[in-house]
This record gives sequence, structure tokens and C-alpha cells, in this order.
Amino acid sequence: MGGIPRLLIVAGSDSGGGAGIQADLKSASAHGVYATTALTAITAQNTVGVQAVQVLPPDLVAAQIASVLDDIGADAVKIGMLGSAEVTMAVARALAKATAPVVLDPVMVAKSGDALLAPEAEQALCTHLLPRAALLTPNLPEAARLLGTAPARSLPEAEAQGHALLALGAAAVLMKGGHASGTTCTDLLVTPQRTHSFSAPRQTTRNTHGTGCSYASAIAAELAKGVALPEAVARAHGWLQGAIRAADRLEIGAGHGPVHHFHEVWP
Repeated sequence: MGGIPRLLIVAGSDSGGGAGIQADLKSASAHGVYATTALTAITAQNTVGVQAVQVLPPDLVAAQIASVLDDIGADAVKIGMLGSAEVTMAVARALAKATAPVVLDPVMVAKSGDALLAPEAEQALCTHLLPRAALLTPNLPEAARLLGTAPARSLPEAEAQGHALLALGAAAVLMKGGHASGTTCTDLLVTPQRTHSFSAPRQTTRNTHGTGCSYASAIAAELAKGVALPEAVARAHGWLQGAIRAADRLEIGAGHGPVHHFHEVWP
């Protein structure tokens, strides 16, 4: 099918609009891609925290995916919050015959520290979805949790953990360095062939809500256009840095505000 590139987003809702499927939709739009959605959970959430979570029935999640794929199709898939082991397995089954590249963002904990993935779902994610991922995009705590080890404290340790995640089945791993210390933030794209490095000065702002969701969706949007993975990550990385730099202009909420998804469009 021709026309505009299509991105299927499988994720939870953030009522505050800064993360989750709302951030994914904004990211896809900012990159000129048509986004469809399969909602996995509803959260009562704002910039301060998560007040309530309701995971949707697995059959309903699978039905949304089937509905989109049967008619609209997808050039790439982005998976975010899953919520439960049952939903995780339902998503894996629904995508079993899909050929589009999958960007898997292992959403486990919100920026506020609230849990977004049941512990028993972590094993289901590793078993049923991680081997399906063209790209896994964990931050350092998420990577450590998936591997059952301590978070990486250096770039060599981060690269080693990236290779350990490759061994679990992911085709490529983006080790995001936002949780590391230092004045420079470095992300490592680890593939079986080589490791690519993406660095930027660490920006001073509390408004970083939704960075992981937005980053993964931006990469997936570029993949939907047919861009090769290293270039897709490079484009998304540069765009996200601009979105973080412009975040304080939005003045949203009293806690961790969102990044500015439309910093390249809005005056």
C-alpha cells in the first residue's frame, strides 16, 4: 500500500498528555507519519504522579491490533506500556504474522516512580516480545531489571548489557543514558555488527516527562518511512534534544512537565 507511512502504536494512555500513547501520537505527527493505536491501559496521571491504572482486557487489545492491521496496515510498530502478562502475550499473538519492524520500549516505571508493569509481565515480555523486536529501547534501570543485575555505571558496562540483551533475542538495543551521571548524555545503539554512539550535553530541566515514549516513537516513525536504523536513531535523537531544550516554554503542571513535541512547528 502506498501513501503516507503508517505507524501502529500499542501503549497505555496518559491522561496528562505528556507520555504514553498521547506522546506517541504527537511524536508520530511531528515526524510526518500517520499513527494508529491499540490502547493497553488507562491511567489517571499528571505531571506529579500516577493516581490510578486500569489494564484493558487482553482480547480487546488484540482486537484493536487486528482491526488496524486488517484494514490500514502498518509500516512499523511501536510497543510501550503493556501492564500485564496477559496483555503482553495477547499483543505477541496479535503481531505474530506482522512483518513490520517492532520498536519495543519496556515501560516499567513512570517518571514519578510509580510502577507501570506487573512483575510477572516482565518474564512474558522477555519470552514473547523481546525476540520480536527490531529495536529494544531500555533506559539503564530497565536494562538492569530485564537482566537481573545492577544498572550500568559506565559506557563499557552499558555496551556489555546491550550485548546481553541481544543474546535474549532483540535484533538491536538502544541503551539510553539519561539516568547516568555526568554533563554529557550518551546513548548506545548496540547491534551484532557494531555499536553506534549518540551524545549531547545534559540539559538542566525537570520537564522530561515522556522522553522515553517520545524517543521510541520518533525512531519507529523514521523506520516506517524506510530509514535505516542508525539514521533513524540519529534523527530521533536530534529531534528529542530539541524537544527537551524547548520543554520549559510549555509551562505544563507542577511536577515533571512534558517535552515540546512540536518545537519545530509551533512559533
